[in-house]
Amino acid sequence: MPADLIEADFAEIFRRDVPLLDVRSPVEFARGAFPASRNIPLLSDDQRGEIGTLYREQGGAAALALGHRLVGGEARERLIGRWRAYVRANPQARLYCFRGGQRSHIAQGWLAERGVAIPLVPGGYKALRNFLLAVLEQASRKRLLVVAGKTGCGKTHLINALPGAIDIEGAARHRGSAFGALPEPQPGQIDFENRLAVAALKLGFESLPALILEDEGRSVGSLAIPHGLFNAMRQAPIALVEEALESRVETILRDYILANLAAWESHCPGEGGARLEQSLLAGLDKIRRRLGGGNHEAAGKLMRRAFAAAGAERIERHREWIALLVENYYDPMYEYQLAGKLPRIAFRGTRGEVAQWCRDYLSSYCSSSCPPSSSSRAMA
Repeated sequence: MPADLIEADFAEIFRRDVPLLDVRSPVEFARGAFPASRNIPLLSDDQRGEIGTLYREQGGAAALALGHRLVGGEARERLIGRWRAYVRANPQARLYCFRGGQRSHIAQGWLAERGVAIPLVPGGYKALRNFLLAVLEQASRKRLLVVAGKTGCGKTHLINALPGAIDIEGAARHRGSAFGALPEPQPGQIDFENRLAVAALKLGFESLPALILEDEGRSVGSLAIPHGLFNAMRQAPIALVEEALESRVETILRDYILANLAAWESHCPGEGGARLEQSLLAGLDKIRRRLGGGNHEAAGKLMRRAFAAAGAERIERHREWIALLVENYYDPMYEYQLAGKLPRIAFRGTRGEVAQWCRDYLSSYCSSSCPPSSSSRAMA
């Protein structure tokens, strides 16, 4: 298949969430996978290791013969049954192993013997992964617009309401601060990169005038924004959201307390409050040195009082420690960081004003190469 056709086919696989039957070993799948993939391995990790050792010592024929002995009889029938069930439930599915070699051809052949047809992905996992890396590189070279602002300005909500926006924190399953951990664990680095690339493909990034991203540090929780994309973000113009402290405290309360409490309770019924308290206190310990011992102790006491209280008093106690951290830690840190970004600020305003300006910014590049005309709040 010509390279351009393969790329077009791969793009459609990810844009349409085509189901993918991954027959690699579990450890390979854990290292990196795709959003719509399902792992039903031909070989276990131990079997793959045993075959690999024999291949190195005695060659391919001996390794293939061992593979057929290891996956034979009832084990083979059970495995084929699982594959058949998956293909029946997902008739548009594609099949792959690491490079589109023996494992995927064996699986395809065994299914064909049972009257089940499934196409292979040319080049397997490696080809799909390389394609997504190329997508990330292409997206990094697009015109970018970064939405910035102090903690609690609602930047993520704004991003998710705009066309042409990629939610980095959503892909990372993390809110991007010391208190940003969610009940569901973060994906691995490769999966994170794959999610970002798939998000770009679903936006049709190639034809967009610009991509919009939230201002982030190099790391989002335990994950690193891909080098090329992060460097491009550091050069991009900034739309700066400015909201009053009271509004920001309420946004943090909704996102980091009320929404996270519901998420923890759904994840651990009956233990949501305790789990969230534990997570927040752990986050507080991470910033102890920069926050200072006195503020750290005060914030910890307020947190514990909030979780010990009930009703309106609980909400008010949460507001107290949130305001303490915002005023004594997050705002000073952000103002220091912002000083180095001032030349890049193209517009500043409330969340609503920034949202409208971003839409105008995108519209302007659809018809001309000039950004929207400056308003009284735009920066030169």
